[in-house]
Amino acid sequence: MGMGKGIFAGEDPFVIARRWLDEARETEPSDPDAAALATVDDSGLPNVRIVLMRAITDESFGFFTNYNSAKGQELDSAGKAALVFHWKTLQRQIRVRGVVTRATAQASDDYYQSRALGSRIGAWASEQSQPLHSRATLMEKVAKAGVHHGLSPKRPPFWGGYVIRPHEIEFWAAGEFRLHDRFRWRRETEAATWQIERLNP
Repeated sequence: MGMGKGIFAGEDPFVIARRWLDEARETEPSDPDAAALATVDDSGLPNVRIVLMRAITDESFGFFTNYNSAKGQELDSAGKAALVFHWKTLQRQIRVRGVVTRATAQASDDYYQSRALGSRIGAWASEQSQPLHSRATLMEKVAKAGVHHGLSPKRPPFWGGYVIRPHEIEFWAAGEFRLHDRFRWRRETEAATWQIERLNP
């Protein structure tokens, strides 16, 4: 089914995406799993920020955040999002558009427990996206949360994962004279067969 060659070769876009991410881990100086995540608010105004994509499975791209944050509220409300990885060292991008759901509680628990203790405590202390009086105020909340939750904090009920199940994935690589190579994988539903086409740069 695949129509690309070389770095674009493959029958499964998630396999290609994981391969590109693995290659970026060898060349990118920091956070190769960083991606720009785009959402929209209730008025349709876009929002974009960098998040760390912690899992590329056989069906989705996954990340974790505070459900009450601006991004969490927008993801829950719209149920759709887009993201883009950009690896400057490789001169490649992956663009993704699709539907969003919350990850399972087990997946969120597992990832939360894998984090450093300070990050787990910080998740309890931060009212993400809400106004903050000062950094000192935040650090006081962190200290209190550390005392309250101890060395084995459970995952906050307001913190966990999201997964984006793509209807569209585009693989982009820079070309000479800005004649870039672009291959788009697209399907109407998750059950549908991927349709692949080369795009003009």
